[in-house]
Amino acid sequence: MPVDQQQLAKRLRAAREASRLTQEEVAGHLGVSRSTIAQMELGNRAVTSLELDRLAYLFGRDIREFLADEFRPEDALVAVFRRHPDMARDDLVLAAVRHSLAAGRQVTSLERLLGVDADLTSLPAYSLKPPGNKWTAIQQGDRIALAERRRLGLGDAPLPGVAELLEGQGVRTAKAPLPEEVSGLTVADPDVGVLVVVNETHLPWRQRFSLAHEYCHVLLDRDERGAISRTSQRDTLPEVRANSFAATFLMPPGGVTGFLQGLAKGKASRLKAEVFDEDAMLAAAARPAPGTQAIQLYDVALLAHYFGVSRTSALHRLKNLKLLDETEFADLLSREEAGGGKRIAETLGLPEPQADGEGIRARIMALALEAFRRGEITKRKLEELAKLAGLEPCASEELLGKAGLDATMAAGALVPRE
Repeated sequence: MPVDQQQLAKRLRAAREASRLTQEEVAGHLGVSRSTIAQMELGNRAVTSLELDRLAYLFGRDIREFLADEFRPEDALVAVFRRHPDMARDDLVLAAVRHSLAAGRQVTSLERLLGVDADLTSLPAYSLKPPGNKWTAIQQGDRIALAERRRLGLGDAPLPGVAELLEGQGVRTAKAPLPEEVSGLTVADPDVGVLVVVNETHLPWRQRFSLAHEYCHVLLDRDERGAISRTSQRDTLPEVRANSFAATFLMPPGGVTGFLQGLAKGKASRLKAEVFDEDAMLAAAARPAPGTQAIQLYDVALLAHYFGVSRTSALHRLKNLKLLDETEFADLLSREEAGGGKRIAETLGLPEPQADGEGIRARIMALALEAFRRGEITKRKLEELAKLAGLEPCASEELLGKAGLDATMAAGALVPRE
């Protein structure tokens, strides 16, 4: 049954109020007067398709929700800001969530159009009791990280691209400029799936850590439908757990000790071995030469480069694994903060970690090009999707040419160029 003007008006008002936006704010986004928005919400003024599209984007929704038989006042955007009400007025966070949700919905729509099976049921959900203290939170994060590594068959090796790994599990990943204190956010929406956004203004190694951090929220907290990770809340138990998960997921204990042993480091101060011959126990002991096991800043630089993390993060991991005592940790950290680690890395020719790819942008364009090739979307729609993916018109034209498609062909009669 078609939605009439009065029903649409009520839905628009409910969506605006759920998003904690005033009529003045909505009017400013649309470039109209507040009274125009008021008349829309009273059902006294018709809403054009263009206006409805812009309103849907503003409220972080799919335009089809407003025209469906049933309408849910609360959606993913609302769920995120219900947990973080003080972030609801932050323009950077709002823009990131809106844009990422819009991009995610377009990916979902293209997948349906092309008959792509995007079933996310393979993504595990670990059922744990909420941690009652920081110790439990740390233990849970560590345990789930190791369990997930086993499930994925990663062993103790360093992760290649964290974003690519998440994309392989059906998690959409994106980057956006966010406030400095926000490292990332996670949104779970029925029409989008699970979406992770990290702060593109942070350094690549921090983005990698944030992706792993958010993956913990995906595995353990996605029933909450949304989470924003902020430095001001790093002491909360879910954040402590996610940080523990990220450290172990990126730097598994076996991988760290194995790497150090390859540098002739990381052995215990006293080594002992026993052999039983079905009759008696034979024991042997040895002690490494004094000072040979002391971890140096150049070891830390090599370890950080190997696992694609910061040297500071590597230092904390070594301390957590009891491979550094408090005095050793403090000494190495002070030398790192004084710039020693950076100079060592430069001298050794160790490049800084490269940023992971932005999965959702690549997926939008790959699907859009295929849909265009099949004649399922028009060139205008392709250009719209390219803009959503952050491409300039000239770049999208160049992409069409390099993809072997004639940009001037009309949809419905497409043939790849020779």
